[in-house]
Amino acid sequence: MTADTIDLNPTRPEHVLLVMEVVSPGSETTDRIVKTDQYARAGIPFYWRVEQAATGAPIVYTYVLDPAAGRYRDSEIFTGLIKPTAPFAVEIDLARI
Repeated sequence: MTADTIDLNPTRPEHVLLVMEVVSPGSETTDRIVKTDQYARAGIPFYWRVEQAATGAPIVYTYVLDPAAGRYRDSEIFTGLIKPTAPFAVEIDLARI
């Protein structure tokens, strides 16, 4: 959510800046395809997907909405330390969470 809409209820898609989806065993198709399409159609600018690698370590895939195409385009992939270039400056050590 953006700072100017944090107290609004209910939350509307246009108030959301970033969605982070954690892929669950048994719902991979829904989490990777169906929900991604729904978030893009809702116009949410940034989408991050968290998955578990074969080693057990988390991997974070980040995407940016291409409004003209109505779909997300690949952005950055993180393991270990998340330090994205957009939508804001943040540093998250995945080993600590």
